[in-house]
Amino acid sequence: MTIRVLLVDDQPLLRTGFRLILEAEPDITVVGQAGDGKAAQEQTRALLPDVVLMDIRMPGVDGIEATRRIVRDAPRAAPSAHVPKVLVLTTFDLDEYIVEALRSGASGFLLKDVPPDELVQAIRVVAAGDAIVAPSVTRRLLDRFAARLPSAHEQPAPARLDRLTERELEVLRLIAKGMSNAEIAAKLVLSETTVKTHVGNVLTKLGLRDRVQAVVLAYESGLITPGALS
Repeated sequence: MTIRVLLVDDQPLLRTGFRLILEAEPDITVVGQAGDGKAAQEQTRALLPDVVLMDIRMPGVDGIEATRRIVRDAPRAAPSAHVPKVLVLTTFDLDEYIVEALRSGASGFLLKDVPPDELVQAIRVVAAGDAIVAPSVTRRLLDRFAARLPSAHEQPAPARLDRLTERELEVLRLIAKGMSNAEIAAKLVLSETTVKTHVGNVLTKLGLRDRVQAVVLAYESGLITPGALS
């Protein structure tokens, strides 16, 4: 399967660089480019990409609003097999909108200085229907944003967390710390297959789309609090 990618960034030089990297891969093709969020929405409707690589800071409609619109339009604009996934880019030091991007329906985020091989792999993972919550980036970003989210003392955990078993709650905590399935398996002394089952149960019981939403919920519910990422 060839993964169809739409590049969205207001800097032509960056778009060119990303295009050169991606089109060197036999299973990835860049089907279009856009310089702002409005154009990204229009191009997504017209081209039906598998993955939209989305910048956050752009003139006019920014990446957060564009992500929200693309995710909202997806059921109407494309058959389920071609619902586009949005992978958000951030400079980290400047952008303070990652949590909002994830709430808007993004399937993950990358730093703009991501190594080329990690960018390529992230696109493949997102295209396959999973979410990118890179452990090292998650620990830094969510620890930074956690101070802006409710703590356990300010807001009780949602009632739906009661649907989870103790093991599933433990798995959710580790997901929220940015751990991969392999890392969770090693920590809990379980097989990776068993961990995948637990993760699937967590998402199903909580009505979540992917691991990214699970991370946000864990913070918003107070299940994970500032300073709890070590």
